[in-house]
Amino acid sequence: MALEPKVLDWLLDSDPALRWQVERDLTGAPPEVWEATRARVATEGFGAALLAQQGDDGQWEGGAYFPAGFFDSPERDAPGQPWTATTWSLKDLREFGVDASVLAGTAEKLDRNARWEFDDLPYWGGEVDVCINSFTLANGAWLGADVAQLAAWFPAHRLADGGWNCAAEEGPEDERSTRSSFHSTLNALRGLLAYEQLTGDTSVRDARHGGEEYLLARGLIRRASTGEPVGEFVDRFVYPNRHQYSALAALDHFRAASLHDGTPPDPRLTDPIDLVRAARQPDGTWLQQERLAGRVWFDIDVPVGEPSPWLTLIGTRVLDWWEAAASA
Repeated sequence: MALEPKVLDWLLDSDPALRWQVERDLTGAPPEVWEATRARVATEGFGAALLAQQGDDGQWEGGAYFPAGFFDSPERDAPGQPWTATTWSLKDLREFGVDASVLAGTAEKLDRNARWEFDDLPYWGGEVDVCINSFTLANGAWLGADVAQLAAWFPAHRLADGGWNCAAEEGPEDERSTRSSFHSTLNALRGLLAYEQLTGDTSVRDARHGGEEYLLARGLIRRASTGEPVGEFVDRFVYPNRHQYSALAALDHFRAASLHDGTPPDPRLTDPIDLVRAARQPDGTWLQQERLAGRVWFDIDVPVGEPSPWLTLIGTRVLDWWEAAASA
């Protein structure tokens, strides 16, 4: 899907964290071009600003998932949550494309200093929440931590219907504990794919494919029981989406998995593809539709209602992938 030159120029005139992906995924630039841009992420813009916030103990704001002291602060009662602690900061840096060598020694510092807010568990062992564990699995694989045991946690905690749910930790008294969640399942899949890409370990591939089938059987957007839309979040596109599901975020995962596995797009993705295509503006952009509540280090995308360069990158590469396969 050819972008208007002015839209492509707009995307290229951006932070290196975004620009290198535009060069790689949309312009077909040779590796030496986009890799040079990617190398700038650690020293310029968003990446450099976030790296500068890391503490001497390896953490951000002194906490694993929440800033130190969060549960005794007024911020606990504020909407959303802070997106500034260690796990979220590492997730952002990894997704920005920062090379792990820039964070040499961080895995070891976190092994010594970071503990989960839940039961004071060791950082790289994960905890009981599948979304938290998925972010930790991907971050650990990126930084070279030993997360093999955490990877094995995912097949063991996959639910009978094929996916995962963060509420599973609540036990049988919570009806959600036996029913998978779109949000939790997508987060698990993204963590498992990143782990496989970064380590080459295929031991979790069957679990990933099973979780992908859970979403595919529902066309990414429908309830299995009624065929009705699963929720308003499905077509609410937001960046950064943090943990929140959308058809666009799911399609971006399926694109990445397809390229990694060497498989064509599944035909069951047609409806969510149509949904993403319908949200595309006449000028070829996608609008920011929501901002997740909670404190951030700094804004990395636009206010609600404005054309989002990040969503435009993701929407364009998803449709390019789909349409290239259709015309092959």
